[in-house]
Parts: sequence; C-alpha cells; structure tokens
Amino acid sequence: MTDSRNVEAALLALSPLDGRYAGKVDALRPIFSEYGLIRARVKVEVEWLLALAAEPGIGELAPFSESAATRLRALADGFSPADAAAVKAIERTTNHDVKAVEYFIKERLKDDAELAPALEFVHFACTSEDINNLSYALMLSEARQAVLLPALDQLIATLRSMAHAHADLPLLSRTHGQTASPSTVGKELANVVARLQRQTELLWDVALTGKINGAVGNYNAHVAAYPDVDWPVFAQRFVESLGVVFNPYTTQIEPHDCVAEISDVQKRINTIGIDLCRDIWGYISLGYFKQALKEGEVGSSTMPHKVNPIDFENAEGNFGIANALFEHFAAKLPISRWQRDLTDSTVLRALGTAFGHTLISLDALQRGLAKLSVNPERLAADLDASWEVLAEAVQTVMRRHGLPNPYEQLKALTRGQGITAESMRDFVDALDLPADARQALRELTPGRYTGLAGQLARGV
Repeated sequence: MTDSRNVEAALLALSPLDGRYAGKVDALRPIFSEYGLIRARVKVEVEWLLALAAEPGIGELAPFSESAATRLRALADGFSPADAAAVKAIERTTNHDVKAVEYFIKERLKDDAELAPALEFVHFACTSEDINNLSYALMLSEARQAVLLPALDQLIATLRSMAHAHADLPLLSRTHGQTASPSTVGKELANVVARLQRQTELLWDVALTGKINGAVGNYNAHVAAYPDVDWPVFAQRFVESLGVVFNPYTTQIEPHDCVAEISDVQKRINTIGIDLCRDIWGYISLGYFKQALKEGEVGSSTMPHKVNPIDFENAEGNFGIANALFEHFAAKLPISRWQRDLTDSTVLRALGTAFGHTLISLDALQRGLAKLSVNPERLAADLDASWEVLAEAVQTVMRRHGLPNPYEQLKALTRGQGITAESMRDFVDALDLPADARQALRELTPGRYTGLAGQLARGV
C-alpha cells in the first residue's frame, strides 16, 4: 500500500487504535487482531489432532510420523494473514468462524497421504468454545509476557531511577490540598514504584485457565465415541501442554473468571497510572517540574507561551478508556445464561482494544517522564514559605518532654496564621525544653524536615 493510501486508511479508521495511534499498538496487532484469533484457533485445532493421534485408546487414528507432525504444526507456525483471509472466505459460506477454521485445516490436509485419513478427527468431539477459550488464553498469555510486562517493567525502571536520583530533594506535601509535612520528590515516586511492582507481580500470577470438555462440560460426545478413554485426564494433559491451567468444571464455556481477574489487575495498574499522571500534572502546574521543549511543537493555538503537560493528559485519558472496558469485562464475562449464551463472544473480541489503550497510555507516560526536569528553586521557595509545617515536629518534641497542651499551643500559633522562620524560632525559644532539644528545633527547617524519606526512596 502506498504512503498516500496508508494515510487515507488511517484517516478513515473508526478506532484511533487503527488510525491516529496505529503505530503505537503494532506489538498487539498480531495477537489480538482477528488474524491473531484465527491463528490461535488453528494452533489449538492442530495440537488437539496431534494429541488424539498419540492416544492409544483411539485405535481408528494412527499415530503420525515425525515428519507428518512437523507438516501439521507448520500450518499453525507459518499461519499468515493470507491464510486468515482464506479462512474468512470459507466463513462467508459457513457463517461460523470456528467451523471455517476446521474446514480450512481439512482443505490443507486432504492431499497429504499420511494426514488425509485423519480429516474427520479434526475438531473431534469439540464445541467451538473448546477452541475459543484456549485460543484466548494463548493470546492473553502472549500479550502479557511479550508486550504488557516489558512495558510495565520499563515504566517501573524509569520511575525507580528518578526516585533514586531525587531521593533527598525536599518537596512540600499537600494533604487535602493544604501544606503538610514535607517529603522528597524521590519518596513520592518510590510510592508509585512500590504500588506498580506489587500489581505487576499479581498480573503475572493470574492463572489463565482453559477447558476442552465438550458441549456442556461433561465429555458427552467423547464418551459416546470412546468410553474407555480417561477423558478428564486426557483433557488436563492437553490443556496443560499449551501452558494453560486446566479447569475441570465448566458449562459449554470456560467461565472466564481468569479474564475477569486479569482485567481487574490491569485496571488497578491503570488506576495507579492515572493517579501518577494527575500528581505530575499538578506538580508541573506548581512549577516543581519543568518540561523539555520540542522544536516546532505548539502548546496552544492562541497562547504562544504554553508548554502543556499533554503526554500525561493523553495517558490519563487512554487509561480511562481502557479501564471502562476492563470494568465491563470483569463484570460481564463471568456471567452466562444456563449452559451457554453468546454475549461473551462479542465482548472478548474487544480485549485488544482495552490493552491497546493501555499500551498507548504507558507509551505517553514514558514520553512525559522523559521530558521532565526538577526545579529545585521552586521546590525550595515553597518550602521556605511554609514554616507552619514544623508545628508537627515541635508539638511532638514537646510531648516527649512533658510540656502541657503541646497540640493546642501549636494550633493557636499556626492554624490559619502566617508563620515565619522568626516567629517559629521565637516560639521554640520560649519553650521549657532541654537545651539540646531546643537547639535541634531551632536548626530545623521545612526543607530538612523529611524524616526517612530519602532512605525510603532508595529502598525501592
């Protein structure tokens, strides 16, 4: 396709994932596209046929030679978009997507002298959902391992590096939007690192489950054809051979609890991302961070001075879109009327959309963080204008030494009052404290009142 046609296709795309942001989600396209789904279905069908051929109890299906098994696996390993188009052509007649995959495989095997006799064992005893649930498990596994976790690890590494670099740089805290006990830039970023690390571990730990037990989960057809085969054991062995955790109790569909679980974890990760975006946005507004200028970039169409925090705003917006979908997946997918309804089928097709918007957000967040530099002068100025935050330290030392009503005294001095270094030190000088305690409080400044923030920041 020429460049002009590519531009036209992007301009006509209904979803920004296939238009404006197409290049940012290329890593997910082979996994969650319809091609990716069909490719996964072919893999499951091929492996099922190979497993059946290796079962001694299925006497009518002779074991395949090594070369025949290699040829069969090549259908899946070499599956191309052109092959997917051939499947779609068959679907136009069958009006059934999984049946079209079955017919595609049979068409490719019919002229193979060794494999042709096995044609009627393609999709043997399977309902479509036997193939689909395992296909989605494979797709989620690939996306998690090859795309999502590396992107999250990269973000965590960036934040950790920033946390360590600014571990001791004081920052005025704002609880309820009001001045509060200082922290450090590094410690505030370390909080995010710790949260993301925990959720990333949970994302990795979600067990992707699967089944291959027939039309209502009871191996009805399997037993009718081969009553002497231990089908539950066979099914477990097969499902686990794909790297999927076996679920022995299902209806026609695997209940998708694992998809709900992975959606819930990813939603929490994205929510942490939104929290970070909003905090950084606020710190940029306060002048705590500067943003690197990009040659030729326009901040506002009318106000030339603007350098807007667009990367953090873009990330926040896309995290929100993703989370709306993840919330729906988690609420809807575990519910199915009786033994089967089809509502899950169309919903599952949107998995790639949710992960696509997540990937866009992670990319935008990384770009935004790369443009940031701290503004120590602005940080110091805010701290120096906020001596009232030392009231906590002073009243706590007063408590230690048994002075009366320390909280109330500091409340009277500081609440709603303009406190300066001089007025705070005058108050300290008037206290009946041991000389060393009084001197320590006199030397304390808002910028030095950060507790163990630096140590904590270096600990992530």
